[in-house]
Amino acid sequence: MTITRRNVLLGATATAALLPIAGRAQTTEVVIGLTYPFSGANAQIGVDAQKAYETALEIINKKYDFDLPLAKDEGLPGLGGAKIRLVFADHQSDPQKGRAETERLITQEKVCAVIGTYQSAVAVTVSQVCERYQIPFISADNSSPSLHRRGLKFYFRAAPHDEMYSAAMFDFFDAMKKKGTKIETLALFHEDTIFGTDSANAQLKLANDRGYKVVADIKYRSNSPSLSAEVQQLKAANADVLMPSSYTTDGILLVKTMAELGYKPNAIVAQDAGFSEKALYDAVGDKLEGVISRGTFSLDLATKRPMVGKINAMFKEKSGKDFNDLTSRQFMGLIVMADAINRAKSTDGDKIREALALTDIPGEQTIMPWNRIKFDEMGQNNDADPVLLQYVGGKFVTISPPQAAVAEAVWPMK
Repeated sequence: MTITRRNVLLGATATAALLPIAGRAQTTEVVIGLTYPFSGANAQIGVDAQKAYETALEIINKKYDFDLPLAKDEGLPGLGGAKIRLVFADHQSDPQKGRAETERLITQEKVCAVIGTYQSAVAVTVSQVCERYQIPFISADNSSPSLHRRGLKFYFRAAPHDEMYSAAMFDFFDAMKKKGTKIETLALFHEDTIFGTDSANAQLKLANDRGYKVVADIKYRSNSPSLSAEVQQLKAANADVLMPSSYTTDGILLVKTMAELGYKPNAIVAQDAGFSEKALYDAVGDKLEGVISRGTFSLDLATKRPMVGKINAMFKEKSGKDFNDLTSRQFMGLIVMADAINRAKSTDGDKIREALALTDIPGEQTIMPWNRIKFDEMGQNNDADPVLLQYVGGKFVTISPPQAAVAEAVWPMK
């Protein structure tokens, strides 16, 4: 199978057709493009993302009794019940490949919207192409703060960015200090693309503002074959908290190198990415009991909102995994885009953009612990509240903020 040609359609024919309705032609199919890494070191990210989008697609194209936009109708009622078809493209973790694949999706596959991309560096080029063609882009799972500050009119992000995530981390540090926990020094460890750089800049600023001392600020080459020198620096700095911003393969190498060199920090508070991925815990989870990662999704929410558990079960049947921070954001990305297309009653890019700008979805109508989804003038949702999750006994539990927590933090990590 060649993923760049992969189409997914549930409950509809695979070819577009035009039917005369009320004196005008109306499409029975809406085509949305999604670009992810389906080959190379990050291929599993793309595989999991596809399962998340297919779960959302099933809910949209079929009928379910969920309090979620479009769940209770088949297809898009605003377009006469038109079904959504997804076309996936492999950007291979390469920003320039992402640029080319996005252009192909728009000009050849005739998509009316694009969603992606996992890596923030790829989102830069993908969103630029979408802007040029006036095609709406939802940045489903990219967290670099600079992405929504480039003056793009067709860029939207429902999930938090790394300044919001980092603020949640420092709120947690402040709360722990008030309880008597010693947290004075921090070590920042980040890869060298826009994700790691933006994350470290946000954390450095917050550390200065909140009175924490950064004793190490280490940038390393993404997909580096060795991190021994960097881990030696971290060990020498001996900070109270290690704060990595790393994708999966780098995260695995970091943890293995720490074990080899005998570096055991009191706490690791990670900027998600690799530290939310099952592949990392399959590889080195025995060394990460008590690690903390920021996130936007908590399966604990299912106790208060039963549909979260039911939708998670649908995803797990397809993927063999529970939703995590990435796949939950991907799921919501398609829900938000489909909701806007439905309200626009059109596949025209400008009309979809206008509908996205008017989005206002209550948090209770999502699978997330968010207040709501409502975009500001730059396309960012500022009402997406992050959570902190701790890996305990082979699973994640929510430890912060207090209104979402189901357990106290274990500190120091074991």
